Amino acid sequence: MIIDTELFEKLAGYTHVVVSWVGDDGYPAQTAATFVSDPGKRELRIARTGLPLPLDRDVNVIASHIRPQPGTGYDERRYISLWGRLTAAGEEMALRPDRAWGWDEAVTPFFEYVERSNVRARRYLGLLSEERGVEIRPRLSRMWTFLVATRLPFLTATFVPVLLGIAVAANDGYFNLWLALLTVLGGAAIHIGLNTANDIFDALSGADEKNFNPTQFSGGSRVIQRGLLSLKQMSLLSGGAYLVGIAVGIFLVLERGSTELFVIGIAGVLLSVFYTAPPLKLVHRGLGELTTAVGFGPIMVLGAYVVQAEKLSAEAFVASVPVAILIALILYVNEIPDRSGDASVGKRTLPVRLSQDTVTRGFLVAALAAFAVVFVAAAAGVMPRPALISLLALPLVFKVYEGVKLHYSSPYELMATMGKNVQLHLVTGLLLFAGYMVAVVSSAVLDSPPAFLT
Repeated sequence: MIIDTELFEKLAGYTHVVVSWVGDDGYPAQTAATFVSDPGKRELRIARTGLPLPLDRDVNVIASHIRPQPGTGYDERRYISLWGRLTAAGEEMALRPDRAWGWDEAVTPFFEYVERSNVRARRYLGLLSEERGVEIRPRLSRMWTFLVATRLPFLTATFVPVLLGIAVAANDGYFNLWLALLTVLGGAAIHIGLNTANDIFDALSGADEKNFNPTQFSGGSRVIQRGLLSLKQMSLLSGGAYLVGIAVGIFLVLERGSTELFVIGIAGVLLSVFYTAPPLKLVHRGLGELTTAVGFGPIMVLGAYVVQAEKLSAEAFVASVPVAILIALILYVNEIPDRSGDASVGKRTLPVRLSQDTVTRGFLVAALAAFAVVFVAAAAGVMPRPALISLLALPLVFKVYEGVKLHYSSPYELMATMGKNVQLHLVTGLLLFAGYMVAVVSSAVLDSPPAFLT
């Protein structure tokens, strides 16, 4: 923090300071005191207290404010911390600080402040490790580290299209439980490989390092930035996940003897790897949404269908389009808080390239198009009519749209909207799956099911 007149004007808003120092016995001492701020002299005049204040060593002077919020925590958090030596000034002590640091929640939100402190925290831990001769770093349990690093909750992006592909096949009379479980396992493993690889290449490019506004839905897992896992450890985790996914895929290809499944599997792996990996770096070229839509839409739905039916299906492709659009929109909205950090390293995502109005309207148009596909396909008989139940998720589109408009430039207020956007994809996908299950069950138990159930 620059020590200027503005700093002393801010100090005038506090009533007391806490003066701290290290005593002759090596233990810290501190006392509260009243003070007067003099912006013209860039000086604090601190009232003498019952505890003698030292003149022969540096002291730390802190002015702070916090407002408790019963049941929820605190807000209006801010502080200014000064370092320097005191001098006697009559009945008072004077401080002209040579160093200063501070934080105001109204200027820098708490989570951004934490992220901006990462570099300093790592430097401190590095010096501490050197001093003690043993590595000191943050730690979580292995289970929590794995959960955070792999972002397991986001595997719904895999479960929805795989289950939908299996449901379309079941409606056509093809179902093998064992192969269905293997398909879910293989898809989840590739997705974990993608998530961890994305963190690796974003760390190497500097995108995550320069992103000071991560949320629980955007900005990566942060395990590398926070020192929980090294690049090498993340690489081993990513490589292991890809090996599991590829091994499952090879088994399924050999089991079914399907050329179509082989091509779909190769395409899925390549898209996931080159999503962030050089030389393609698809997400850096504004192709992240398209890549995500293809990978978590047609590739997964058709792949799951082919495992069951050993052939391609036009219906499975059509059914994949709505979930493809909605999963791409999750990435699209999640990229909004990252746009500053992404732009600084040449990661030209759509929110980086496009204006706020265009991004906002683009979300609404694309989301409505997803539901239009369901309506037209079900009305035309391409998809079973019970799939129309997925239209019940339509109100979520407008909630997300309003949230994006209102909180576009406020990452942490946008977080609730990003959560609703994930719900939009999940609820729509599960309702589509439920619609297919209604058609499957009605065909199984009724000799001549009514048209609205098929």
